[in-house]
Amino acid sequence: QVQLVESGGRLVQTGGSLRLSCAASGRAVSSYAMGWFRQAPGKEREFVAGIDWSGVNTYYADSVKGRFIISRDNAKNTAYLQMNSLKPEDTAVYYCAARMIGSTASYHTWDYDYWGQGTQVTVSS
Repeated sequence: QVQLVESGGRLVQTGGSLRLSCAASGRAVSSYAMGWFRQAPGKEREFVAGIDWSGVNTYYADSVKGRFIISRDNAKNTAYLQMNSLKPEDTAVYYCAARMIGSTASYHTWDYDYWGQGTQVTVSS
Protein backbone atom coordinates (compact mmCIF):
# COMPACT_ATOMS: atom_id res chain seq x y z
CA GLN A 1 0.00 0.00 0.00
CA VAL A 2 1.04 3.53 -0.70
CA GLN A 3 -0.05 6.53 1.33
CA LEU A 4 0.10 9.97 -0.25
CA VAL A 5 -0.06 13.20 1.73
CA GLU A 6 -0.34 16.56 0.03
CA SER A 7 0.74 19.82 1.63
CA GLY A 8 1.36 23.43 0.71
CA GLY A 9 -2.12 24.61 -0.13
CA ARG A 10 -3.29 27.95 1.24
CA LEU A 11 -4.90 31.25 0.36
CA VAL A 12 -2.89 33.29 -2.14
CA GLN A 13 -3.55 36.40 -4.19
CA THR A 14 -3.94 36.46 -7.95
CA GLY A 15 -0.52 36.35 -9.58
CA GLY A 16 1.07 34.62 -6.63
CA SER A 17 2.90 31.33 -6.43
CA LEU A 18 2.63 28.16 -4.41
CA ARG A 19 4.50 24.88 -4.28
CA LEU A 20 2.54 21.79 -3.42
CA SER A 21 4.25 18.68 -2.14
CA CYS A 22 3.09 15.09 -2.24
CA ALA A 23 4.93 12.83 0.17
CA ALA A 24 4.61 9.09 -0.35
CA SER A 25 5.06 6.43 2.30
CA GLY A 26 4.58 2.71 2.62
CA ARG A 27 6.43 1.92 -0.55
CA ALA A 28 8.90 3.61 -2.81
CA VAL A 29 7.12 5.29 -5.72
CA SER A 30 10.22 5.77 -7.83
CA SER A 31 8.83 3.39 -10.46
CA TYR A 32 5.34 4.92 -10.44
CA ALA A 33 4.05 7.70 -12.59
CA MET A 34 2.61 10.56 -10.56
CA GLY A 35 -0.17 12.97 -11.32
CA TRP A 36 -1.78 16.08 -9.91
CA PHE A 37 -5.51 16.62 -10.26
CA ARG A 38 -7.85 19.25 -8.93
CA GLN A 39 -11.51 19.54 -8.12
CA ALA A 40 -13.44 22.76 -7.76
CA PRO A 41 -16.84 22.89 -6.05
CA GLY A 42 -19.54 21.47 -8.29
CA LYS A 43 -17.06 20.27 -10.89
CA GLU A 44 -15.48 16.99 -11.77
CA ARG A 45 -11.94 16.16 -10.82
CA GLU A 46 -9.65 17.21 -13.64
CA PHE A 47 -6.11 16.47 -14.70
CA VAL A 48 -3.54 19.17 -13.99
CA ALA A 49 -0.11 17.65 -14.55
CA GLY A 50 1.64 14.31 -14.74
CA ILE A 51 5.19 13.01 -14.65
CA ASP A 52 6.70 9.72 -15.66
CA TRP A 53 8.65 7.56 -13.23
CA SER A 54 11.96 8.92 -14.48
CA GLY A 55 10.93 12.55 -14.33
CA VAL A 56 11.94 13.03 -17.95
CA ASN A 57 8.49 13.29 -19.47
CA THR A 58 5.89 15.70 -18.13
CA TYR A 59 2.35 16.46 -19.20
CA TYR A 60 0.10 19.44 -18.53
CA ALA A 61 -3.47 20.52 -18.97
CA ASP A 62 -3.75 23.39 -21.42
CA SER A 63 -5.13 25.60 -18.67
CA VAL A 64 -1.91 25.43 -16.65
CA LYS A 65 0.73 24.99 -19.35
CA GLY A 66 3.45 27.57 -18.98
CA ARG A 67 2.42 28.40 -15.40
CA PHE A 68 2.73 25.12 -13.49
CA ILE A 69 5.70 22.79 -13.23
CA ILE A 70 5.56 19.21 -12.00
CA SER A 71 8.67 17.54 -10.66
CA ARG A 72 9.71 14.67 -8.45
CA ASP A 73 12.53 13.68 -6.16
CA ASN A 74 12.62 9.92 -6.04
CA ALA A 75 15.23 9.92 -3.30
CA LYS A 76 12.70 11.74 -1.10
CA ASN A 77 9.71 9.79 -2.40
CA THR A 78 8.05 13.13 -3.10
CA ALA A 79 6.40 14.87 -6.02
CA TYR A 80 5.90 18.59 -6.37
CA LEU A 81 3.70 21.02 -8.22
CA GLN A 82 5.09 24.53 -8.59
CA MET A 83 2.23 26.88 -9.41
CA ASN A 84 2.99 30.35 -10.71
CA SER A 85 0.85 33.23 -11.96
CA LEU A 86 -2.12 31.84 -10.09
CA LYS A 87 -5.62 32.82 -11.15
CA PRO A 88 -8.93 32.65 -9.28
CA GLU A 89 -9.99 29.82 -11.58
CA ASP A 90 -7.14 27.74 -10.13
CA THR A 91 -9.05 27.59 -6.85
CA ALA A 92 -9.71 23.95 -6.03
CA VAL A 93 -8.72 21.04 -3.88
CA TYR A 94 -5.54 19.60 -5.35
CA TYR A 95 -4.89 15.88 -5.21
CA CYS A 96 -1.81 13.88 -6.03
CA ALA A 97 -2.05 10.35 -7.35
CA ALA A 98 0.27 7.46 -8.09
CA ARG A 99 -0.05 5.08 -10.98
CA MET A 100 1.33 1.66 -10.20
CA ILE A 101 0.88 -0.04 -13.55
CA GLY A 102 2.68 1.59 -16.41
CA SER A 103 5.50 4.03 -16.09
CA THR A 104 3.88 6.88 -17.99
CA ALA A 105 1.50 9.41 -16.55
CA SER A 106 -2.15 9.42 -17.58
CA TYR A 107 -4.74 12.14 -18.00
CA HIS A 108 -7.45 9.92 -16.55
CA THR A 109 -8.36 9.53 -12.89
CA TRP A 110 -9.21 5.84 -13.34
CA ASP A 111 -5.64 4.99 -14.31
CA TYR A 112 -4.30 5.91 -10.88
CA ASP A 113 -4.15 3.47 -8.01
CA TYR A 114 -3.45 5.66 -4.99
CA TRP A 115 -4.73 9.07 -4.02
CA GLY A 116 -4.01 11.60 -1.34
CA GLN A 117 -6.64 13.43 0.70
CA GLY A 118 -6.10 16.73 -1.05
CA THR A 119 -4.95 20.21 -0.14
CA GLN A 120 -7.01 23.36 -0.60
CA VAL A 121 -5.72 26.11 -2.85
CA THR A 122 -7.66 29.35 -2.87
CA VAL A 123 -6.72 32.22 -5.15
CA SER A 124 -8.29 35.54 -4.27
CA SER A 125 -9.01 38.15 -6.91
